[in-house]
Amino acid sequence: MPTIIPIPAFADNYIWLMREGNAAAVVDAGDAAPVIDYLEREHLDLTAIICTHHHGDHVGGNRALLQRWQVPVYGPARETIPGRTEALREGDEIVIDGIGLKLSVLDIPGHTAGHIAFVGRSGAAPLLFCGDTLFAMGCGRLFEGTPSDMVTSLDKLAALPGNTLVYCGHEYTLANLRFALAVEPGNAKLRERETMARAQRTRGEPTLPTTIADERETNPFLRTAETTIRAAASAHADRELADRVGVFAEIRAWKNAFR
Repeated sequence: MPTIIPIPAFADNYIWLMREGNAAAVVDAGDAAPVIDYLEREHLDLTAIICTHHHGDHVGGNRALLQRWQVPVYGPARETIPGRTEALREGDEIVIDGIGLKLSVLDIPGHTAGHIAFVGRSGAAPLLFCGDTLFAMGCGRLFEGTPSDMVTSLDKLAALPGNTLVYCGHEYTLANLRFALAVEPGNAKLRERETMARAQRTRGEPTLPTTIADERETNPFLRTAETTIRAAASAHADRELADRVGVFAEIRAWKNAFR
């Protein structure tokens, strides 16, 4: 069973490193330097690079890593990924060399047009690498997709088992909490998560992984069918929003402007 390590990069990215014995694989290696530092310090060999989407803060380290380690690079078929050797789409499965972890691919467009996620199981725990589609109490901006795309993608992720560990690409939790509380101030579970997350960040710890169950209870972008979310979105829009896509679009626009 691999151990999954968060490697901080840039201001708020996480590169996820899986290690088993002396083998390691990385997910969304936006910066090679901290990955190389970790591999050398821990005397590990890189066996694979896994990419969820094409943004530079998720793939920018690929070329430098490939100069040191000739390894497979897995990435979305519908996007241009530096060094990609395996083009993936929903329904594909991969097994990570040296790690022995099998991952299945989901198409989750919205943040980017070809964004994918990887779903697997480490021991008893299901796990999800979802890049910038789903965050703790948030979701990615719509750079290349539509609200309908993102609602469909988020529904796909929300349907995963509740105990699925969610490894997303950024430490956005506290900012997302502030917005989620503005949308749904009466949600007691949000207050619990706020207390926990603030304590984690005070100790210098990541707030991730989250779980699908926690996101179903607290993430406004997964809760667009809830009466409280629909009412808040309609009040913000100053008109009745009848369908979930309209509710999502309103709260996404609200979040974009939220300070």
